[in-house]
Amino acid sequence: MSIKEIKPNNKGTKQLSDNPWIERLTRTHISIPITLFLLYSGALLYYSTTNTELSTGITVALFLFGLLAFSLVEYLMHRYLFHMQVYTKARAKMQYIMHGVHHEFPKDKDRLAMPPLASLTIATVLLFLFRLIMDDYVFGFLPGFLTGYASYLFVHYIVHAFQPPKNFFKTLWVHHGIHHYKDNEKAFGVSSPLWDYVFRTMP
Repeated sequence: MSIKEIKPNNKGTKQLSDNPWIERLTRTHISIPITLFLLYSGALLYYSTTNTELSTGITVALFLFGLLAFSLVEYLMHRYLFHMQVYTKARAKMQYIMHGVHHEFPKDKDRLAMPPLASLTIATVLLFLFRLIMDDYVFGFLPGFLTGYASYLFVHYIVHAFQPPKNFFKTLWVHHGIHHYKDNEKAFGVSSPLWDYVFRTMP
């Protein structure tokens, strides 16, 4: 069954594994990965100021570029990986485990972020990968990228866990609500609708 066929259930959860240890690894409190990403970003910025020759201006510019780059990666992964075409049973199963379970139980707070081990592994892989490409510039860029990730996790959590506020942030609640409850082939941006405008997937 693809995401297109899933009907959201605002109550309950779904067990993904009979093994209690594996099942536990599929869940996390949202504060843990957010804290890890922010601490990781802070450590990289500290290293940048004490061990590289990057100026403050360059570091700030790279940080902002990292934020923007993450917002694009967030959009592309959500649209093309999490909502991949499921023309085989294996792809349908992979899609469901990665994202379909979230569409089926969108209020399940324990499954709104990757577990800490996966979060740290991804951050470290990105550090080594971007270091090969960007050299010391990575210490300005990756903190912005990871802060963008933490911001995405925060926004994603609050739009699922709380009622929409009566201010401009309500736009994010409405945007993501449309994706879950009206048209899951639109509104792929979570932390920002920017790329939905660019790629014409606004509802």
